[in-house]
Amino acid sequence: MTVVGDLDWARIEAELESVGHAVVGPLLDGESCKALTELYEQDTPFRSRVVMERHGFGKGEYKYFSHPLPEPIMALRGPLYRRLAPVANRWAAAMGLDTRYPAEHAEFLERCHAAGQTRPTPLLLKYGPGDYNCLHQDLYGETVFPLQVAILLSVPGTGFTGGEFILTEQRPRLQSRATVVPLELGEAVVFPVDQRPLQGSRGTYRVRHRHGVSPVRSGVRHTLGIIFHDAA
Repeated sequence: MTVVGDLDWARIEAELESVGHAVVGPLLDGESCKALTELYEQDTPFRSRVVMERHGFGKGEYKYFSHPLPEPIMALRGPLYRRLAPVANRWAAAMGLDTRYPAEHAEFLERCHAAGQTRPTPLLLKYGPGDYNCLHQDLYGETVFPLQVAILLSVPGTGFTGGEFILTEQRPRLQSRATVVPLELGEAVVFPVDQRPLQGSRGTYRVRHRHGVSPVRSGVRHTLGIIFHDAA
């Protein structure tokens, strides 16, 4: 597993500021990816299972982890939050928001829990042939951390084909722009949950983001999602 502090955070922060997302890693090695993928067929590590088609979310399914979170997730969630909190605070200030985020994830979770958001949100997603994820946002209550992370746990090209990670941004008075983010095994993408600031000719705008996954053509695609706020 990659040490979060050893990543090129100057480059990551620059890309978050300029294009709104950044590819990181690989954060997990092949063995860690395989171990997390194998958890999917078990019941104990999870609090719930969602079949996307039943809710109009797409096709495929995912499971939310329960406490205690698996060690690889625990080892990444706090350190990633610590590095992303300064970005979140700069974004909030640029957008004229009063919210500020504490330096440590444990303190932020206390804020979530005080607001009634106590359920863990890290999740494992599974897509087979023809499965996809509609464009969406992972908002689980009023207390939201504005960045999240998705880690690819399968090998593109051999483990699966298709299934591209897609981000869209809606700028004021413009049509939405889509970006395909290619990932390799164990790599992560950091991206906005909802809004980020964008400097324009007339000041700072709020750009709204959504994310999803294009249809998988063959094989099975697993993804780990790390969301930093808990759910109501």
